[in-house]
Amino acid sequence: MMIKPEDICLEIESSLAELNLFPKETQNEKGVPNWRVSPEPYYLSSEEILFFEDLGSHLLKFYSVLNSLYADSVKGKIPSWFAQYLDAGKPENLVAYSRMKRIRGDLPGIIRPDIIVTEKGFSVTELDSVPGGFGLTTHLMNLYSGIGETVIGANDGGIPEAFYKMAESISGKKSCLVAIIVSDEANDYWGEMSSLADQLSDQGFPVFALRPQEVIFKEEGLFFKKNNDEVRIDVLYRFFELFDLKNVPKAELIMYSCKKGRVKITPPFKPYLEEKLAFSLFKHPILTPLWKKELGSETFTVLSHLIPDTWTLDSREVPEYAVIPGLDICGKPVQNWKELIPLTQKERELVIKPSGFSPESWGSRGVVIGHDVSAEVWRKTLEDSLDSFPEESSVLQIFHKGRRVRTRYRDSSTDSIVEMEARVRLTPYYFLIDGSVRLTGILATLCPHDKKKIHGMSEAVLIPCATK
Repeated sequence: MMIKPEDICLEIESSLAELNLFPKETQNEKGVPNWRVSPEPYYLSSEEILFFEDLGSHLLKFYSVLNSLYADSVKGKIPSWFAQYLDAGKPENLVAYSRMKRIRGDLPGIIRPDIIVTEKGFSVTELDSVPGGFGLTTHLMNLYSGIGETVIGANDGGIPEAFYKMAESISGKKSCLVAIIVSDEANDYWGEMSSLADQLSDQGFPVFALRPQEVIFKEEGLFFKKNNDEVRIDVLYRFFELFDLKNVPKAELIMYSCKKGRVKITPPFKPYLEEKLAFSLFKHPILTPLWKKELGSETFTVLSHLIPDTWTLDSREVPEYAVIPGLDICGKPVQNWKELIPLTQKERELVIKPSGFSPESWGSRGVVIGHDVSAEVWRKTLEDSLDSFPEESSVLQIFHKGRRVRTRYRDSSTDSIVEMEARVRLTPYYFLIDGSVRLTGILATLCPHDKKKIHGMSEAVLIPCATK
């Protein structure tokens, strides 16, 4: 007998409530997360699936080239301002640590782009190497697979198995012990990270979610107490932001153990790999030949079409004979950022967001969309961003409007299935295993079409991607 869509949603909601993944403030009175549940996943065509399977290798190459170009800039082989922009506002000791020979080739173990589905295709608005959401995505994939959907990435163990294989690859040995360290600042993700660790542990993989306070430092390495025994950590998955290091207990001891080669850590302590302004360096015309040479023409062409025009909001004066490259207003080149202040709402199809080393730089906290705010808010955001440079960097990016799609969800007030016109963000999760990346799942976030920001709001539908 065909199960009614309403019953499918209720079953999914009940399962999510039982998982207890979410902070109390993000749940309703029944313990269900405050976003909408759909009776079906977000379907991708075979061509779109091929696109996502191919994209991971291009993004890995981007990180690899960004890493090498930064090192070349530090050595004076390419313009020094490349590294200077990426290092702006960082503590000197963290910058020095990030250049350490021992971690020179290290790249993030997980790559997650934010991708907007537009009328013309896809737009990669940013990259996240310390992403949340893969624990939640794991459970959504399991739930929709359980109702017979062909969920992308669900084969071969899905996200949990890929996570452990990524850790083994970083460790260089099988059966390594992995600790997922979740800081207080990232507490909203504790539920999903501890749930992922429990799921892997139940399958016989030694993975544990810990608070930084639980880490025990010894000269021979990092340990934690399991029952009455002290157990050594082989790989530490860093689920805390580098701007928050001073608030993370034992952060310096963790870094010391990595420096001495007594523990492997991912993502590496490299703040320059976590800056949104890397896109502005990719789009800078002076650097185009370097990127094209290092990436190769295929990857360069693919990323050039996917990455929106992006600029670093540098408050230093532009010389009289120069302009901000590629930034025009009504066909006229811009020479001073303040020329953007009097733009009309229609002309403000631009986004300002913190670049990376800031508590406002994750989630959608610091994102301001020009045509979605008043002229006064736009002016203040632009001026504040310029005033904070270089201590805190921000970027300006062209806004790419998502195309309208239709989705369904259960309206809890009427217990009925309703349709919604929405815009969608896709967040695929790629895991770095033995030098190549594996696509393990894609989360779709669908928001009402009149919302400019697409994120996990209460009016959003969160579902995994699948194929029919």
